[in-house]
Amino acid sequence: MKKSTYFHETSNSTYLNSNIEDLEPILHPNDLLSISVSSVNPEAAEIFNTSNTVATQSSTVSGALTQASGYLIDQEGFIRFPILGRIMASGKTKKVLREEITTALETEKLLIDPIVDVRYLNFKVSVLGEVKNPSVLTIPNEKVSLLEALGLAGDITIYGNKQTVALIREEGGVKKVRRIDLTSNEIFSSPYYHLKSNDIIYVAPTKSKVAESSLIKQWIPVVLSAISLAIITIVNFK
Repeated sequence: MKKSTYFHETSNSTYLNSNIEDLEPILHPNDLLSISVSSVNPEAAEIFNTSNTVATQSSTVSGALTQASGYLIDQEGFIRFPILGRIMASGKTKKVLREEITTALETEKLLIDPIVDVRYLNFKVSVLGEVKNPSVLTIPNEKVSLLEALGLAGDITIYGNKQTVALIREEGGVKKVRRIDLTSNEIFSSPYYHLKSNDIIYVAPTKSKVAESSLIKQWIPVVLSAISLAIITIVNFK
C-alpha cells in the first residue's frame, strides 16, 4: 500500500516556494509565440497584429486538435516582426523580448505608449509510461505542476512505480534525467515540482507488472497445447 499511494510519509506540513527555480522559460528555436501590440492609437497598432501567419496544429489536454498562428522562432533564433524586421528571440525570456519590442517601437516613434504582450502557443509536456492516457499535453496557461500533468494524463495506474518517476528536461542543449519519489514529500520542495515546456515525464511499470506480463506470455503456449491435446484425446476416444 505504501508503494502505491502518494505522499504516505507526509503529515500536516507547510512548504514554501522559496527554493523553486525561476519558472520564466528561455525561448528556443521552433518555439511559437503570440505577440500582440496595443496603444492609444488602435489604427496605428493594427499593422503589428496582422502577421501571425505561421499556422501549426496541436492537441489540447482534452485530446482535441487545435490550430495556432504565431511567430515561429527560426533555427537561427530570430522572428520576423512587422517594420522592425528580424529580432533575436532565442536565449531570452518573454519578459526581455517584450521589453525590447516595446523600446524599439518607442525609439522608432512608431507607437505612443505601446503595450506588448508575448505568450507561448506551444507550451507542452509529454507524459508517458504507466498512466491511463499517455499523451503530449498543450498547456494554455503556461504553468503546470508535475502532479497536475499526471492528473491530466489520467493519473498513474496501479501498476506504475511512483517511487522512481523520471523527469527528462533539456537545459542548455543537455538532457538531464531526474528521479522523483512521489510516495514521499520531497516533490513539494523540489525544483522540478513545476514543469517547463518540452519536459517529459516517464512512469515505469512495477516489477509485479513486468512479472505478470512475462508469466502470461510463458503460460499461453502451455494452455493452448493442453487444449489441443484434450481435443485430440476426446476425438480419438469417440
